[in-house]
Amino acid sequence: MITGRRYLLLFLLPGIVFIACKKPYNPKVVDAPNSYLVVEGVINNGSDSTIVRLSKTVNISGNAKTSGVDNCTVSVEGDGGGTYALIPQGSGIYAITGLSLDVSKKYRLHILTNDSKEYASDYVEVKKTPPIDSLGFNIKNNNLQLYANTHDATNNTRYYRWSFEETWRFHSKYQSAYMVDPTKKGVVVRPPSESSYYCFAGDKSSSIVIGSSAKLLQDVIYQQPLTTIASTSEKIELRYTILLKQYALTKEAYQFWENLKKNTEQLGSIFDAQPSQLTGNIHNLKDPAEPVIGYISATNIQSKRVFIDNADIPHDWAPTYPYDCGPPDSALYVNPKTKQNDVLNIIVNGNAIPLLEITQKLDIIGFTYSTIECSDCRIRGRVQAPSFWIERK
Repeated sequence: MITGRRYLLLFLLPGIVFIACKKPYNPKVVDAPNSYLVVEGVINNGSDSTIVRLSKTVNISGNAKTSGVDNCTVSVEGDGGGTYALIPQGSGIYAITGLSLDVSKKYRLHILTNDSKEYASDYVEVKKTPPIDSLGFNIKNNNLQLYANTHDATNNTRYYRWSFEETWRFHSKYQSAYMVDPTKKGVVVRPPSESSYYCFAGDKSSSIVIGSSAKLLQDVIYQQPLTTIASTSEKIELRYTILLKQYALTKEAYQFWENLKKNTEQLGSIFDAQPSQLTGNIHNLKDPAEPVIGYISATNIQSKRVFIDNADIPHDWAPTYPYDCGPPDSALYVNPKTKQNDVLNIIVNGNAIPLLEITQKLDIIGFTYSTIECSDCRIRGRVQAPSFWIERK
């Protein structure tokens, strides 16, 4: 036993010494005062809008949040002449609709900032994006996995990127038949205009989705993974839709997005892709050494929308409500134990939502109630349906 303990101690000692000798490492880069321009957008050769967002990087160690850069002059320029001015929309957004570009020419984005700095992207060719063949889903590992299919019969695309917007209809945990009228300081019947049970919510893709057929004989993308929805997600509680947008890329643009994906999404362990320098195609014309984050491409955008209903997924899937909602409580006008008006104290003067009336001998003596989070979907959605929404027939 003594010998065994001695070996155990010798085995643990190096680990203890290693842990004790570790020192915090605070790289200087997190405290760097520099703030670099970030350019997001695509020059769209088509009916869809060309939308560009300008922002600035922030330090990791700081509390500041990135915000849009306004009061800039932003335009699309052709290499043989022709300028198209983007209109400021606020919050760093600049846009123009309906560009019809000459595919035999190259184009760039030109930016003049409010502090007189001048930036421009490289001139890029106008790529033609083929249509999206189909947009579907598979059921795998208790998840809903969405995918896209596309191809280019001319074998000229080869490099693709996708973005998407999601919208879903959901409902609160409890349906409220009543509401508090602040002017009367009492509980009244909830009118249709104050509906709070069914709502719509949405989100935009935050991950980088790219694909390539460069190593294939044919320019075909088959079941390209887009996003995964868990069986417990509220997104598929009732009805869900996704609007997919497809972009054709040059090889250089694809390499930029591939490096960005590795740097932001695949750094979980030493076996993942290691960080690399991001080299975009946007430059400070007077100071080429200044880093500028972003890559500008020119192409038409192809899009497709599909709807998925709860009836389309396994019947035993049960979405989990995002808030901890216990059974409804009761509030009486006259609490027999405390002689207090709990309806007034808890519901009218509190933050509770009345649900159903409690009656005794045809008289209303109180109401059941729950929290706002569990009874009002409007705190995280909107009641009005989006213009593109279509109900299942």
